[in-house]
Amino acid sequence: MNKEIQPKKLLVSIKELIEQSKQEVAVAVNASMTALYWKVGQYINEDVLKNNRAEYGKQIVPSLSASLEAEYGKGWSEKQLRHCMQFNMVFPNDPIVSALRRQLSWTHIKTVLYMEDPLKRDFYIEMCKLEKWSSRQLQERIQSMLYERTAISKKPEITIQNELGLLKNQQQLNPDLIFRDPYVLDFLGLSDSYSEKDLETSIVAELQRFIIEMGSDFAFMARQKRITIDNRDYYIDLLFYHRRLKCLVVIDLKLGEFEAGYKGQMELYLRYLEKHEQIEGENTPIGLILCTGKKEEHVELMQLDKSNIRVADYLTALPSQKLLQEKLHKAVEIAKSKMLHQE
Repeated sequence: MNKEIQPKKLLVSIKELIEQSKQEVAVAVNASMTALYWKVGQYINEDVLKNNRAEYGKQIVPSLSASLEAEYGKGWSEKQLRHCMQFNMVFPNDPIVSALRRQLSWTHIKTVLYMEDPLKRDFYIEMCKLEKWSSRQLQERIQSMLYERTAISKKPEITIQNELGLLKNQQQLNPDLIFRDPYVLDFLGLSDSYSEKDLETSIVAELQRFIIEMGSDFAFMARQKRITIDNRDYYIDLLFYHRRLKCLVVIDLKLGEFEAGYKGQMELYLRYLEKHEQIEGENTPIGLILCTGKKEEHVELMQLDKSNIRVADYLTALPSQKLLQEKLHKAVEIAKSKMLHQE
């Protein structure tokens, strides 16, 4: 029997070595090619753009592309050369590029190159590195306007810079980079009329996709978790744990708009978990109340952040890109207006 098992184990071990080696080679090749693209962009920019020879630039890039394609193939199209030039303009510092090319593929980098807002671009780069998104996942998150849906996008620019800097340099993660508003739950397939129990059941049934929308570091712990206080039972809709924030996350599902009474209920859950279930090394639990709407002044006056509570809308049907943009841009404008008044 042992003679039969041993060759199988040997085969598995060798296959693992081969796959690991292939992965290492792929990473090394990607890093080398990304560095090449940056240097090509640097050469062209210095020769064409920095000398302000616009007409020369219009001629030289297509001509250069044709020569390179004749010798090295279709990978050196005019479009590719302009990607290289943009790469060098957006990231002019070689040390930044050296770090970037080891962590992201060229496809990842191309996806964020043309973002006008550098803070938005940095957000996607750092979150992509943190959660190890594929290039397709990165594109999906950009299309769903993930950055605009995070709490951090509604903060002052200096705050965004500081928090992204802490994440990049110290791997320190602010919850504002994680929690979103609204959450898009169109994958649940709910009808026009549904109950809180229907919503909860659908989320559990589509748990993997729900966690993808929430963020990859969320780990599901319990549904309808019973807690007993003064001989009275309460039930937490959904309980998660966030690995990098190192805390329990309570999710309370509500139909309709946010109501003031929801705060007290969530505070009760959080304080119970803090007292009875929080273990050494963990941070204070966070509460997330998901509603189908909320009034901004209600949320503001209740100072939920002081109780570690967040409120967010959820959408069971994906609106058009235009409507989503309008909704999120309005939210950002309201947040900035409040900051100006506070100053």
